[in-house]
Amino acid sequence: MDQSLVSCSSAKSADPFGELKIFAGRASHELGRAICQKLGIELARSETQVFSEGNVFVRVLENVRGRDVFIIQGTEYPVNDNFMELLFWIDAFKRASATQVTAVIPFFSYAKGDKKDEPRVSIRARVCADAIEAAGADRVLTLDLHSPQIQGFFKIPVDHLYAMPVLVDYFRKKQIPDLVVASPDVGFGKQAYRFAEMMRTQVVFGNKIRRAHDERAEMLDIVGQVEGKNVLIVDDFTISGGTLIEMAVACKERGARDIYACVSHGVFSKGSSEKLARSPIKELVLTDTVGYRFEPLAPCCKVVTVAGLFADAILSIHRRESVSRLFNA
Repeated sequence: MDQSLVSCSSAKSADPFGELKIFAGRASHELGRAICQKLGIELARSETQVFSEGNVFVRVLENVRGRDVFIIQGTEYPVNDNFMELLFWIDAFKRASATQVTAVIPFFSYAKGDKKDEPRVSIRARVCADAIEAAGADRVLTLDLHSPQIQGFFKIPVDHLYAMPVLVDYFRKKQIPDLVVASPDVGFGKQAYRFAEMMRTQVVFGNKIRRAHDERAEMLDIVGQVEGKNVLIVDDFTISGGTLIEMAVACKERGARDIYACVSHGVFSKGSSEKLARSPIKELVLTDTVGYRFEPLAPCCKVVTVAGLFADAILSIHRRESVSRLFNA
């Protein structure tokens, strides 16, 4: 018998956590393949079908009994279909006797529904957390939740990654002079301040208001000095680009020079590309957490990958090591 095969087999059987298996749902196939490429393994085989009446069917095409399983499935458009597929994958792996099932959710769309700020509304993020637990997930790995306190909606462990180290590294290399970091509102202020610390610069804040659920933001004022400065607007996600554009226009009106922007999750609904192309934003950087595109990205947009970040986190979780080292840039 080949001695190398004996050694490999012995190593796998000696792994107290089970062999690592990474699967990807329909929403995150490209990111799943990129993560596996970083880890030097093959994306595990699976099958998804959608029947004519809309039912989703999933099937695991590999043995996962005793394995440590990670299912990568974002919840971008179509949000409800992708979320239900995630639940079905978790259930399938548990019924196939996986040792541990980790739901890797690059973009958790319903994180926007994190509070009851109006009468008679649902806290949608909490409902989703309950459903993920009920389906049988052992832990969750995600990136840049809209509100970090959503981790408390889960009774299972949540590993919350930040795209900030990847984005900071990108903009450090550009060496933009006279740069200030700008947050469109105080809600992202703490992260913006951390971003500015890493960039060794100052931070300014926008004062915006939303008067309805139409995704339109009105910029009332900017707290801080942007005149004569290059501005980097930072946020966790954008749907229509409206908030970023309003902030960019406000900065320009106050004498700013070049306007850059970066977000962790670029959703970009229909019509956003044209608006961004006409906006003062010179470059908008986003990550590859969202796989679906309603339309081609605007020319000013650039995608950077977080595959390496997720690969490091998955390996750390599999080896039962800390992931906090990944939070620094």
